[in-house]
Amino acid sequence: MGTSTDVGRRTILKAAGATAATLGLAATTGCGGDDGGTSADGTVTIRYAWWGSEDRAQRINKTIALFEKKYPKIKVKTDFQPYTDFWKKFNTQASGGNPPDVFQNAIGFLRKYDAKNVLLDLSEQVKAGNLAMDGFRAGLEKFGEIDGKLLGVPVGSNSMALVIDKHVYTKAGVKPEQGWTWNDFDAAMKKIRDKAGRAGDSGMYGVMYLYDLYLRQNGKAFFAADGLGFTEADLKAWWAKAEKSVEDGSYADPKKVAQIKPKSAVAGELAAGEFTWDNFTVRYTSEGKSEYGLAPIPTTDGKKTGQYLGSLMLSASKRTKHPKEVAQFISFMVHDPEVAKIMGYDRGVPATQAQFDAFKPTDEVNKTIAAYETSLVERGVLEPITPHPNGADICESAFLRIAEEMALGKRSVDDAVKQFFTESKTALAG
Repeated sequence: MGTSTDVGRRTILKAAGATAATLGLAATTGCGGDDGGTSADGTVTIRYAWWGSEDRAQRINKTIALFEKKYPKIKVKTDFQPYTDFWKKFNTQASGGNPPDVFQNAIGFLRKYDAKNVLLDLSEQVKAGNLAMDGFRAGLEKFGEIDGKLLGVPVGSNSMALVIDKHVYTKAGVKPEQGWTWNDFDAAMKKIRDKAGRAGDSGMYGVMYLYDLYLRQNGKAFFAADGLGFTEADLKAWWAKAEKSVEDGSYADPKKVAQIKPKSAVAGELAAGEFTWDNFTVRYTSEGKSEYGLAPIPTTDGKKTGQYLGSLMLSASKRTKHPKEVAQFISFMVHDPEVAKIMGYDRGVPATQAQFDAFKPTDEVNKTIAAYETSLVERGVLEPITPHPNGADICESAFLRIAEEMALGKRSVDDAVKQFFTESKTALAG
């Protein structure tokens, strides 16, 4: 999904702190002059910014080389930062009227920056034939549409999953299957604790997007069109259950989990599983010594998972002087098969069918990710994502921070709930 504020995502991005200087990348300093980056021979320069790791930067640089070969009159200046630093810099640039022409984006920021008049509606470029919006998987072409405007184009997909240590689950005699309920899950956590001598889960205090699925299973959602879609009583029940599960050993001790960061609780052998985005599975193989797999999301009724495909996106600045070239760049990045072969699943499973078909993973981890997402489509469990209102990104950050404070004993459940609703009310008021 788009943002990085659940525990797993934050850890990955925290570890991805390489700078543009270490990679010899061109710094983002401007469009190149009063002409907006157009040279005497008609060559146009656009600026492209994203967050992520050094490996992602190297892959993206290779895709840009392909793009510039196909479009020799378009040059691309690049800039990347770790997640938090990216948004700090972007906010400064946007406030100063100088955002990058095209940039990586996520669902939680669309309404925020649309309200600030930062984002370009790419619909006109689709009509002009500069941006193709056909061939996307599982309805992802609608993911970046807000209020009739096309504000982002998906580059990859992911969905929430339960990452498990397969050996521990086998030792405990637990076999998670599609349609298992939260009661089944709770029983499995205790069984793993008793038979394998390990906490069943790393703890789900701050995994906002998992809580969103739970709410969706029960006819609600984390966000409504203009605010939160749940009550203080709802959140109190969710967090109180998590606290009880820590106390009885079903979930890992949050203090021990904090001590081994940035390593995950699963790879660190503190827990048998944890909820995160499916494309993060590669992390566990690189960190741990066991064999890891993906298990289905537990349900309330044995049927409805509440799942959707999330995605990182590419968005464009409303101030760009080169909307055609930006649109051509985005279209190339989401459709060209060679791009998929270079990027792999770095930003999720490729969003278009052409790129999905072009990259055939050979390692077991990525094969598992592809099979998991394919199964979600085939089973028909996917639903549209709930719209994220302006201020959603602040709510998400607050959810993670306050949940961690509660997990570490710095807040009671009641205090944590009240604090979250107080901060969210302010954030969503605009």
